[in-house]
Amino acid sequence: MKRHLPILLLILAFTKTSFAQTDTDGLMMAKRNLCGGFIYGYTNWSQYWEGTALRKNENIGTFSSHSVMAMANYGITDRFNVIAMAPWISNKVSAGTLIGQSGIQDLSVLVKYQFLSRTILGMDVSAIGLFGGSLPLTNYVADYLPLSLGLQSKNGFGRILVDAQKGNWYGTASAQYIVRSNTRIDRTAYYTTEMIYSNQVALPDVFTYNIRAGWRKDADLIVEMVYDQMNTLGGFDMRKNEMPFLSNTMNASRIGINCKLPIPSTNGLSFMGSAMTTLAGRNMGKANMFTAGFVYQAMFHPKESK
Repeated sequence: MKRHLPILLLILAFTKTSFAQTDTDGLMMAKRNLCGGFIYGYTNWSQYWEGTALRKNENIGTFSSHSVMAMANYGITDRFNVIAMAPWISNKVSAGTLIGQSGIQDLSVLVKYQFLSRTILGMDVSAIGLFGGSLPLTNYVADYLPLSLGLQSKNGFGRILVDAQKGNWYGTASAQYIVRSNTRIDRTAYYTTEMIYSNQVALPDVFTYNIRAGWRKDADLIVEMVYDQMNTLGGFDMRKNEMPFLSNTMNASRIGINCKLPIPSTNGLSFMGSAMTTLAGRNMGKANMFTAGFVYQAMFHPKESK
């Protein structure tokens, strides 16, 4: 059965797509403001790219993943934010004998700093830098794709983001580089393009970029289109009818829509949702992804204030 597994989609399945004031938008949380909430996500696919060839696999049917992301963003100052998030994930397939997996995945923590904010050619322009990392929260099995919860690697990442707005219309572009540590697996030898006698797997680094454009009123009402691209800087293709492996090349192009809608008469509660689809890929599932949830924003006043 291991010869008939499709490739991992987990990297993209839990990429942040619709959370306001996080690592892919040009918004900042105000000083002493805290925004937190839970976002439900659903991903499925029945086709995947084996290298560049799109195919099906009747031995596993349809892969599906449910997730609940807990997230929080706190404004240390108006220009310096701290963000943390961690998902619970449940993966399964509709056919075959593979056992589904569920549990808590990785904790991600990052800082977001706005180092430029000015008016240029009548547009409000800001430039933001983000730096952070992630690490596994549980001892889940990584070498069990596509059902594993993640890759069990420790990651460091940096992102540069530019946002421009005129009236209520805006555009945002960002690029990110992710450095990934080795992953330890429960076997002492494996084959990539050659035989390797080790329980350590070197994961290639990843480069991503994200472009979004839309309409927003302050940070409360947002509707936007998104294009997202991920490229693994190295790795190798799946062999025909062979199982996927952690260090495979994993590239994907996605397009979608995000929204944030304030809930009337709640003074801080908002609904957030997104829908995305995979346009092209390499060693990835041809996935459709949906998220929906609620976040709440609260202000913490110093004791001397009313």
